[in-house]
Amino acid sequence: MSEEENNETEEEKVEAPEEAPEETPEQEEAPEAEAPAAAEDAGDGDSAGGDGPAAESGGGGGADAAGGAGDEEGISWKDRKRLEKSRQPVEARPQRTPDERQEERNAKRATLAKARRARRTKARAKKSAGNGGTPPAERTRTGQPKERQGTVVSDKADKTITVRIDTARRHPVYEKIVRQTHKIHAHDERNEASEGDVVRVIETRKLSRTKHWRLIEIVEKAR
Repeated sequence: MSEEENNETEEEKVEAPEEAPEETPEQEEAPEAEAPAAAEDAGDGDSAGGDGPAAESGGGGGADAAGGAGDEEGISWKDRKRLEKSRQPVEARPQRTPDERQEERNAKRATLAKARRARRTKARAKKSAGNGGTPPAERTRTGQPKERQGTVVSDKADKTITVRIDTARRHPVYEKIVRQTHKIHAHDERNEASEGDVVRVIETRKLSRTKHWRLIEIVEKAR
């Protein structure tokens, strides 16, 4: 082969473009198959996007409605009554002077006070009628001096003894037996009583700062 022929073959190799690889049928159909899928995805996205705000708005409205109903149900009966009263239409009242308003307030207060007194009187009557316990002792002064019986606990002073008096009574409200102990000073003119004796004393005039009782008799001598 001559040199000219060799040069021509080399030029043809250089000038000849590289042939692109042949596409297989699978590769050709892939874009067409992907296009409908993308369209469907876009459609689903649009529908979802379109439904999304509506759903959100619908859900929000339901939540607001439920929240309003819940708030109204959760409030106290006083607030609910006040709310219902505020929603009712109110007729305009004529213009009044301050004196007229004060008279109206005084009349309202007098009406409420009258109803309150009647209610309290009825409650007191019911309470007194329903008390089935021991009635309280009547504290009336008959003019007769009191007499008590007790035990002598001290006879050290001259012509004076200290007497301990034990009492037991039923409580007017709690209906239980209440025991009390108190001491008094009694006048013993002859110094007859001694410690431990059971004596009877009677109320008398004021004999000293702490003594206004007098010995009547010795019921039982100490052993």
